[in-house]
Amino acid sequence: MKTERMVHSTNLVNWATNTPEAVVLSADLTSSTEILAFKEHFPDRFYSMGLTEQNMMSWAGGMAREGLIPLVHTFAVFMYRRALDQIAISIAYPNLPVRMFGFLPGLTTPGGVSHQAIDDVNVMRGLPNMTVIETGDATDVESILSMSEDIDGPIYFRMLRGEMPRLFPKASPTKFREARILSEQGDVVVLSSGICTEEVMKANHWLNENGVGIRHLHITTLKPFDDPLVLDTLESASHVVTVENHSVIGGLGSATADLMARHGIGAPLKMIGLEDQFLHGASRKWLQKEYKLMASNVIAAIGDILGHTFTVEDEELSEIEALTGSDTEAL
Repeated sequence: MKTERMVHSTNLVNWATNTPEAVVLSADLTSSTEILAFKEHFPDRFYSMGLTEQNMMSWAGGMAREGLIPLVHTFAVFMYRRALDQIAISIAYPNLPVRMFGFLPGLTTPGGVSHQAIDDVNVMRGLPNMTVIETGDATDVESILSMSEDIDGPIYFRMLRGEMPRLFPKASPTKFREARILSEQGDVVVLSSGICTEEVMKANHWLNENGVGIRHLHITTLKPFDDPLVLDTLESASHVVTVENHSVIGGLGSATADLMARHGIGAPLKMIGLEDQFLHGASRKWLQKEYKLMASNVIAAIGDILGHTFTVEDEELSEIEALTGSDTEAL
């Protein structure tokens, strides 16, 4: 598995070099959100706001009114839970170009309830004018700043940090409102987002070796959710499965259900995600297994749909590396 480290840190400095109106705001989590390098390169464009997320959002709205591009960084829960009113009234209502980077989505943190953003997509999708983007690998993370240049209004990014896989070719940047095709076999459609895409890729590898094919799309743009490719794929599906590192209420599964209902698509829909519950604090690996967001759970769901009982252990699947960027180009 090819992995990268500190992807956002490097990408941000490179992008900001040619974007002088970009300013970065930190809520006392500078190193934890990979913006220390930006602070060192552009000290006059860096603002340490302390543990005052509500104030930080209001500042960001004011800066955007003056022609700047504020890039707000903190953990996702501290953003949408603590400062929702300021996001709604100071940023979304006037439709200002504030870019919000929310780290530690879902079960990617061992910090427990106080740090796990399990319903942020639901909340942010509900705000008028808000665009919602989720990253799933290094290529996604490297693409979002350039992608944002053509997006009007505020954007909420669901961010990965630290070490992450390179699932998609570096030479094939992620595009706004466009899903990425990862497999085109069979009539069972699987839509995945974030860290769950790697699990579906592992599951698809095992399924292919056992004579089963799926159509797999990686979703980055969660709002607006109007990619014609997604709609065309859903219309030809016998069954649809969504897989997400988020509550099954209000996230990718709900967006898919809404789209299918509006267009009269009657295929059965199965949502794999976090159920209506809070999570324990533990390692990501333990949490993914406990809350059934592993490749084995995807395989079991496909088996149920096809009327088969697939027996596979997580340990067996852990030996399957999700395809790296160079391999993905052949799909």
